[in-house]
Amino acid sequence: MKKTPKGMRLHIGIYGRRNVGKSSLVNAITRQQVSIVSDVAGTTTDPVEKPMEMLPIGPVLFIDTAGIDDEGDLGKKRIQKSRKAMERTDIAIIVSTADLWEDFEQNLINEFSRLKITVIVVFNKVDILSPRADQLDSISKQGISVVQSIAFKAVGINELRDVLIANVPDYFLKSPSVTANLVPPGEMALLVVPIDYEAPKGRLILPQVQVLRDLLDNDAYSMVVKETGLVQALNNLKKPPALVITDSQSFKEVGRDTPVEIPLTSFSILFARLKGDLKEFVKGALSIGKLIPGDNILIAESCSHHPIKGDIGREKIPLWLDKYVGGKLNYSTVQGHDFPEDLSKYKLVVQCGSCTFNPRLLKTRLNICRSANVPITNYGVAIAFMHGIFERALAPFDEVKGILEENRKEALLAG
Repeated sequence: MKKTPKGMRLHIGIYGRRNVGKSSLVNAITRQQVSIVSDVAGTTTDPVEKPMEMLPIGPVLFIDTAGIDDEGDLGKKRIQKSRKAMERTDIAIIVSTADLWEDFEQNLINEFSRLKITVIVVFNKVDILSPRADQLDSISKQGISVVQSIAFKAVGINELRDVLIANVPDYFLKSPSVTANLVPPGEMALLVVPIDYEAPKGRLILPQVQVLRDLLDNDAYSMVVKETGLVQALNNLKKPPALVITDSQSFKEVGRDTPVEIPLTSFSILFARLKGDLKEFVKGALSIGKLIPGDNILIAESCSHHPIKGDIGREKIPLWLDKYVGGKLNYSTVQGHDFPEDLSKYKLVVQCGSCTFNPRLLKTRLNICRSANVPITNYGVAIAFMHGIFERALAPFDEVKGILEENRKEALLAG
């Protein structure tokens, strides 16, 4: 892997009406012809993504969206795609021209404010018409930065860059590490990486790569073994590792072979904590105990891939859930950014590790589930629950100890 994963980039969305210069702005910022530019309104259809390095911010992803005022049946679908992009947007740039700025744009600001998304306003084509003083004053009073631009001439781009740098959300600047508080500097993490038919040829999968880099950044050591080499690796070490991290599918075998005094968790659980809300996922896993045959379950995968025999989301998790519940459940699967607007028929959402999602998108999905009062968990937490290794896999995380203690009390009362 030569590029920073998309899920670790700051997502900057470009929004506004058709033909206000959104694509020209993206091209000017990136200094590339990323998006097609035309005088014909509605040139941009699906959102166009462009990753780049923007120092001193670091890795960012620009999302050029279709005009939010598009028309017709096809236009409505384009608008839906643009609004879907809001779910993963960290900073929203609203592009307009002085003659078009009306309640429509203010409503966009209000929508982003409701979603707690930082907004920057760009008045484009100021060589034709500059914004009025009252327009600038109204926007500034809302604490929103304004940039004036002639995008196709790259005028105002340096100012926009400075404004972007000044408006980077704190959660991005202060994002925690994957193994925060778990593997101190100078200590070792032992990574258990199965090499099976799902493992990509010639490389490690994204979560494994990110954990390795995280350990290096934190001056910790790492050892990588297959599940068949775990016992020998532990015997060869003079000092036990600070943490064993395994692929969730190998929880049973790795839990059996790892001494109980050595902390154990999975890659998926680490990313549940990093990008989402581990407490919420733990509560969601506990709801598995309340499922009955016939209930509807939604499996949500962050990346698009062609399922193969033994696929974890399509075969293994449904198999384990059916076995735990004692009967057949009904499963639906979504991939990528697709997610149902109506969750009312579902008793549980099982989200993958979300290594390709940015934290904003995963938290948006969590909020959707909360609003619908539908429990959500993730692959690793759910697998740990079903394989009887729930408390051990979560023991390294102080933030969920209260939930686990409460669950033990309820179990004692019920028993």
